[in-house]
Amino acid sequence: MRFFVLPASLLFAVAVQAAPQQDRTDDELARLLADKGIIGQLRQVRQTVAERTSDLVVTAIGFLGVPYRRGGNSVESGFDCSGFVRAMYNQTLGHVLPRRAEEQAAATEKIDPSQLKPGDLVFFNTMRRAFSHVGIYVGEGKFIHSPRTGAQVRVEDMNGSYWSRRFDGARRVLGGAQNDDIKAAAAAAATHTGN
Repeated sequence: MRFFVLPASLLFAVAVQAAPQQDRTDDELARLLADKGIIGQLRQVRQTVAERTSDLVVTAIGFLGVPYRRGGNSVESGFDCSGFVRAMYNQTLGHVLPRRAEEQAAATEKIDPSQLKPGDLVFFNTMRRAFSHVGIYVGEGKFIHSPRTGAQVRVEDMNGSYWSRRFDGARRVLGGAQNDDIKAAAAAAATHTGN
């Protein structure tokens, strides 16, 4: 028993002494990033992405009432669900998503529903197959979509019994203009640090 207690106490002592060293390293890194202006650049990128996401949601809200049309992808012809999502991302962010809902799910990053932010995509199983319906999350448990024949683009509550039973997952679009901003900031940061 003595042999076990001694090594365990030594490990604890080493870990306690290493913690202040790690804190110093983190502080030095934070100062370096601030000195090089990188933190400000990253904040600007975050702000730009947030503004574009807000623009996406505002643009989508502007299409409330446009009729559903199977295969539709414009205000003139009407929208189906994936045509609506594709048009909003293309118009607002310049990002071209695939045409069909299941293709949009495959082309985007899976996220936990607890991480949903306005502009993320939400998928539903409405036709007895995965990812058969898609909408854009607008916040507070609501999403905007083009639901079905005879209906119009509208906002609905994801927590309603119909949608909650059919929820298939959440995805985040990482490509297009958002990634361009992030890549530009990373390039600028590398230039400032000499990498």
